[in-house]
Amino acid sequence: MSEPFKTDSRQMLGRLRTVMADDAAGQTRLDQITQLIAEEMHTEVCSIYLFRDEDTLELCATQGLNLEAVHQTRMRLGEGLVGRVARTGTVINTDDAPATRGFRYMPETGEEAYSSFMGVPVQRLGEKLGVLVVQSKDGRTFSDEEVYAVEVVAMVLAEMAELGAFTGEGAAMSARHQQSVQFRGTTAQDGTARGHVWLHEPRVVVTNLIGEDPVREQERLNEAVEELRIGVERMLSFARSGDKEQLEVLEAYRMFANSKGWMRRMEEDIGRGLSAEAAVEKEQSTARARMAQVTDPYLRDRLHDLDDLSNRMLRILTGQGGETGAAMPPDPILIARNIGPAELLDYGRSLKGIVLEEGSVGSHAAIIARALAIPLVIHAARITTEALNGDPILVDGDQGIAHLRPDDTVFAAFRDKMAMQAKAQERYASIREKPALTLCGQTISLTMNAGLMADLPSLEGSGANGVGLFRTELQFLIRSQMPRRSELSELYARVMDAAHGKPVVFRTLDIGSDKVVPYMKPTDEPNPAMGWRAIRVGLDKPGMMRMQLQALIRGANGRPLTVMFPFVAQRDEYAAARAEMDKAMERERILGHPLPETLKIGAMLETPSLAFAPDKFYQEVDFLSIGGNDLKQFFFAADRENERVRRRYDTLNVSFLTFLQNIVERCTRTGTPLSFCGEDAGRPVEAACLAAIGLRTLSMRPASIGPVKSILRRTHLGELRDTIEDASARGDQSVRGAVMEYLRGKL
Repeated sequence: MSEPFKTDSRQMLGRLRTVMADDAAGQTRLDQITQLIAEEMHTEVCSIYLFRDEDTLELCATQGLNLEAVHQTRMRLGEGLVGRVARTGTVINTDDAPATRGFRYMPETGEEAYSSFMGVPVQRLGEKLGVLVVQSKDGRTFSDEEVYAVEVVAMVLAEMAELGAFTGEGAAMSARHQQSVQFRGTTAQDGTARGHVWLHEPRVVVTNLIGEDPVREQERLNEAVEELRIGVERMLSFARSGDKEQLEVLEAYRMFANSKGWMRRMEEDIGRGLSAEAAVEKEQSTARARMAQVTDPYLRDRLHDLDDLSNRMLRILTGQGGETGAAMPPDPILIARNIGPAELLDYGRSLKGIVLEEGSVGSHAAIIARALAIPLVIHAARITTEALNGDPILVDGDQGIAHLRPDDTVFAAFRDKMAMQAKAQERYASIREKPALTLCGQTISLTMNAGLMADLPSLEGSGANGVGLFRTELQFLIRSQMPRRSELSELYARVMDAAHGKPVVFRTLDIGSDKVVPYMKPTDEPNPAMGWRAIRVGLDKPGMMRMQLQALIRGANGRPLTVMFPFVAQRDEYAAARAEMDKAMERERILGHPLPETLKIGAMLETPSLAFAPDKFYQEVDFLSIGGNDLKQFFFAADRENERVRRRYDTLNVSFLTFLQNIVERCTRTGTPLSFCGEDAGRPVEAACLAAIGLRTLSMRPASIGPVKSILRRTHLGELRDTIEDASARGDQSVRGAVMEYLRGKL
């Protein structure tokens, strides 16, 4: 093996700056860059592969391989070593390429003579653009310094690609941003919205990547960091006097802003030839790449914090601060890769809709969007790349589709759909004060789900009979440390005040699974939805449960109090939780605090096991609420976060309805009050069927109460129950077809 060559990254960047300053065509510039890198790296080959579509890479320039292969050689994502680098976003560095797993020989390139191979991804902030490759005849493993040098060049190339400098496609890029594009994602909150794009994080354009004077670049970095720290401290000061929910998030920001490791890495990058902006962006790209690999929600949140700080730094360094020159439109549709609950609460009800590239149905952002009744589409891949501030956009949360810059045909169809929905809303408003009284004389109690003070005005506006589920975990999720008992008791008191005497069911802390509390040590569980969560966490951490129960008692301040424990799987869990409530009541009595006028303690039936609990359990609980979302996923063994299976199983499946009917009959026999809470309660057809099998209380999001009440007031439950039983007797897998036929004839 030959002696390793020395590569000077500063010298390479200096030469690269000269090439970039040359007013050459895109292909000529690419050719010059490959020649320059091959010379500086002392290799026979340097090649650049770029994505031509989402799954295909094309050889776009080379020094050393056959020139006839340029723009002819293509490979699929994941194919060969180049495809592997592109798929994984990681470096491959080997002294024996043919013996390396995944090697694919491409004879048209003439690469058979080259043994050594180093491939580096060309990517910008998580967006994959291509692969930069160097090859050598000698069996040589490239040094860490050489790998770093090529990574820096790849970063510069990524910026050139973003600006359309590779192949002179600037005009084409501009034209692309005028075309109509449809993004098919996943529904996280239904509803429709029409408006204009507001980018949560407008792209910061970094044009000066190479630093001429490292001392000056270091000074610029220090000045920017100091300004960042002052800004975070200022926000902290403001939060202390007002928004308590964001105080803890900002504390985490301050920790990152003062991180010595973060600063040291950026200083090293500047020493190797990068500008201050490029050093920050390199750290940001690293964080984004790690985010793509990390599945733990807690760690992803922390990386998201670091990503946000990097954006703030780039705005300071480039002068593209908070003011980007764009004014928020009067009808903003928020577009983002992802967004945290505190950030979303900042926007509040000003947003007409939200479209995210990432996110999940059960994410904190989805919970907030549902609370605010804002249509939300998630998994809309690449929309942040395509959308520009001010672009017209239509969001169809019912179908999980976003239409960016829609043409006249799409716009007209969407306008008609919104008009029909507006007419329906007028009809719902006319029956707001009327009961959900069916044609057969049954009155169904319709209550609403909530989790924020912002939800409570909907109690009156929707015509709900009360709050059937108040999620208490949101106040825990949006902080970086445990909320104080006094803060919680004040919140619970305000909730009861806002309800104006209508009943409120407080569900105790339901964390774990997809609801990760930042200040608790994350647990690595293979199946968190069935792991350490909800009541299991509360029983293992009785201090936390006791503190919340005391806060609820104090918040009630002598008024009636209703509390529900989540995710109870067997009788002894409920008994242990109720014993904690008894202890909390006794402690409050000794302290002289007023006790609730009445106290009802219930449980959520979310696990099939609880449906078969002893009769003693059904007699002990004051009430039960079927948690339809979790119960359905466990009944069908279908993860509701998995798009491949979550829509495969129907709520109106005969087996599931039979299971629910058995629970109804058992509660009737034991005299146990029963309700149904979940997404299906808010779907009119499903709600009518739930009422037909005997459920008399349904809890849903506020916007669903009108549509559900409307269908119930036009339905005869006895006839609908007969329709369900007839379909079951015929052996139908689902009663949906029969039910829809019946309803079409009646409504």
